[in-house]
Amino acid sequence: MNSEALSKIVVQGMQEKKAQDITILDLTDVKNAVADYFVICSATSDTQVDSISESVEKFVYKQAEEDVWMKEGNNNKEWILMDFVNVIAHIFKSEVRTRYNLENLWGDAKVTEIETV
Repeated sequence: MNSEALSKIVVQGMQEKKAQDITILDLTDVKNAVADYFVICSATSDTQVDSISESVEKFVYKQAEEDVWMKEGNNNKEWILMDFVNVIAHIFKSEVRTRYNLENLWGDAKVTEIETV
């Protein structure tokens, strides 16, 4: 499965648990990028961060038959990073997302805002 299709599956997993402010950063034309796509979303609580993470993992496994390669942040539940090699999902509590501001850090990326369903 190509990385663009995988990023869309990650979005579906986020939407399933009512993630907010979902954004896709297309890094394919950014020199020295660590992945092809970042998919970023916000959550309102620790519980929602955890539940979005579980949903993304489930959707990717069911639809793409891929396991998460590396997952970090399960203990603090403020920012969970899920690395699917070419696609990296970032699930933030809202205030933490504002602090790190990944969208501006990767300012050369093509940004796609996903409308709330």
